[in-house]
Amino acid sequence: MNDKLLEWAVKIQSIAQAGLTYGRDVYDKERYEELRLIAAQMLSERTEIPVAKIQNLFCNEEGYQTPKIDTRAAIFKDGKILMVHENNGTWSLPGGWCDVDQSVASNVIKEAKEETGLEVLPQKLIAVQDWRKHNVCNYAYGVIKIFVLCIEVSGTFVENIETTGVQYFGREELPGNLAVEKTTMEQVIMCFDACADRNWMTQFD
Repeated sequence: MNDKLLEWAVKIQSIAQAGLTYGRDVYDKERYEELRLIAAQMLSERTEIPVAKIQNLFCNEEGYQTPKIDTRAAIFKDGKILMVHENNGTWSLPGGWCDVDQSVASNVIKEAKEETGLEVLPQKLIAVQDWRKHNVCNYAYGVIKIFVLCIEVSGTFVENIETTGVQYFGREELPGNLAVEKTTMEQVIMCFDACADRNWMTQFD
């Protein structure tokens, strides 16, 4: 879904949502609703997903549209990084959407616990990235990805609804079948570099 059509649809949707939030004229609101429909139709044309489903997923928010926050834990032990085996057979760094009642650090801890069974301690902010510049995009809205260097404190893996296993990998042992919308090879290597560099400067787009 990384293409101009997606970019245009997201932009149209965000303008329409802002207009519906701040507009006062009833006729203008009707025009903004029409723009929202056009954005949904553009996505439906490209993805073959029914317009009604796209409207439910993509055009149902209120207020000024902002990116969603995704946190990822880079957990290191003995020079290796922990990755989770997703239930679809791919690998990624543990993490997920930042809940409204969580900070970045607490969300990293929560997601790591849920997906790996481990208690972790966040140590350093590695990077804040716009996923459109780094990942395969599979959602029709903006996402900001935050990578946090962590150390394992305690715990053992417990299988759950999201992950079927965990494994520590060395830099030269990384699996090839990554969930690239969540974690790319370049992002994992970046985490290795951050772990090895005491003077690492947080990267951001």
